[in-house]
Amino acid sequence: MKRYLDFFRTPQVVPLFLASFPARIAYGMIGLSIFFKAEQETGSIAFAGLAIGLNSVAGSLSAGIRSSVMDRYGQKWPLRILVPGYTAMLIVLSFAHTRPTILAYSFLLGVTAPPINLSVRPLWKAILPEHLLRSAYAIDTAVINAAGVLGPVFATTLALSAYPKSALLIAAFLMALGGSSLAFNPVSRAWIPEKKKAGQKALWKHRAMQLLMIEAVFIGFGWGVFDVAVPAFATIERVPARTAWILAAMGIASILGGVAAGIVSKRYSPLEWFMRNYILWLIFTLPLAFTYPGWSLALVGACLGFIGGAQQVFYWEVLEAVRPLGSEVSSIGWLWTIEGSFMAIGSAFGGYISEAFSPRVTLAITPTCIAIGAVILFAGRKYLSEANARPTTENDLRAMRDNADETN
Repeated sequence: MKRYLDFFRTPQVVPLFLASFPARIAYGMIGLSIFFKAEQETGSIAFAGLAIGLNSVAGSLSAGIRSSVMDRYGQKWPLRILVPGYTAMLIVLSFAHTRPTILAYSFLLGVTAPPINLSVRPLWKAILPEHLLRSAYAIDTAVINAAGVLGPVFATTLALSAYPKSALLIAAFLMALGGSSLAFNPVSRAWIPEKKKAGQKALWKHRAMQLLMIEAVFIGFGWGVFDVAVPAFATIERVPARTAWILAAMGIASILGGVAAGIVSKRYSPLEWFMRNYILWLIFTLPLAFTYPGWSLALVGACLGFIGGAQQVFYWEVLEAVRPLGSEVSSIGWLWTIEGSFMAIGSAFGGYISEAFSPRVTLAITPTCIAIGAVILFAGRKYLSEANARPTTENDLRAMRDNADETN
């Protein structure tokens, strides 16, 4: 726990979290706000899944481009342009009523999405010593997941209230507040992109990145299906309000999982933790198809949340170890382009399969995709070998001494 205390004692840490948190809550609200908006206006679950899918695919397809711009020019002006645009599109979408306009605005909303989480992640290296980075990733994951708990609860409560339009309007306010605060945060404004090596291969020609991109195809599709299967299942069973507390159970557990990942034993490397945790991830998704939108789905979701929260921390560590220079933001941005695009496809298929067949069939797709992802990673594990270095106490002590020398 000493690492967490040292982490929070760093002067820039708390202001950075506070600056970005409202925008992260807004992102937690977007999916269900669009789902309920589209479903309430048209009465079609399949159409609601399509609307989420269009929003996701627009955001994911442009994520790599937006993150590459940040790796080249910094964060200052991209955030100051995208945040107002995104806020405006949320307001416009809240007043849409016809199918074509809902789809068009959902798509445009994705195109103007500010990369809030992608922007925050590289800032930790700028303000923290290396031995505190796992703590930073763990707490950052916990904060993202905390926003993921609050967001769906707010979105569902507001969308099912007497003023359903308020879900998108509140999200717009939170994005304007958090996005602007991050854009004017001193750490973000002062961040200098990493320089590439001369003659360095393009990101998508890097073997480790290629492997992670292939894995992202299946993980994205599997979780895209899941994201729609939960509200669709609850809606079909006439218990739509349970969507919020099922996802909340998953989100709360993911916070705990992220925090736990920050204090795990250093006997294993980031890659070893990542692969071991991946197997647990697969095991705990297997019962999904046998659950019901009640305590069973909430319990399985909580287990998945805990493991997934830890998995995100190890994933960031692995990615940071294997990515090429000059890709602090774009490495995760392009991975999200792949994963998010297939997540959008999964969302669209999830709505259709749930309505035409059964939500249980939809839920069975997620463990299948994770199993394929596990096979891919184990087969190509050698390309991630740079993440196999085991941190030592000696390295930590040396980093602490270096940090102390810099502050004296």
